[in-house]
Amino acid sequence: MDVLPFLNLIENLKTTPRTGWINEHIRNPESIADHMYRMAIITMLCTDPALDKARMMKIAVVHDMAEAIVGDITPLSETTKAEKQALELGAMVRICQDLLPASQRQTADELMALFLEYEHKTSPEARFVKDVDKYELVLQTFEYERAGRVKRRLDDFVGSSRQIVHPLVRSWCDEVLAAREAWWNEQGGEASL
Repeated sequence: MDVLPFLNLIENLKTTPRTGWINEHIRNPESIADHMYRMAIITMLCTDPALDKARMMKIAVVHDMAEAIVGDITPLSETTKAEKQALELGAMVRICQDLLPASQRQTADELMALFLEYEHKTSPEARFVKDVDKYELVLQTFEYERAGRVKRRLDDFVGSSRQIVHPLVRSWCDEVLAAREAWWNEQGGEASL
């Protein structure tokens, strides 16, 4: 068995749009892979010497890998958080045990370890990437608003930013939130379509 079945599945991440944007009727929204890629780039900007950038980049590109099977399940879906976690864990088990050949066992073990590290926030790197996940959502929200791709403020998409803990990510997010607020004030609080 080769790696082709695994890579074919990963292609789903490139072609699956993020559900929240679809629900907002945004045309040509970012894909799951787009989101993970920018998260990986953001982790490269980390200036905290206590954090391992390479590990954070890996966590960022693995954290939503299960969505290649289960899709992008949003907090607004009927799926509970526990159900989502179980579905995603099952998907990662399938990816790591069934789709990767025995010759890739070390890689499979690493993918699962990175996924679990992120899910359980067991390291400072995983917690930083969790914060980056929230920050990237705020950034993308503002970009869609500013580009006129929505008809209203998407305040629901920025609420999770209050949970950002790491001071560096907090400062990045505060910068975007301030720019967003200033932009909306210039628009009179309404979308300019």
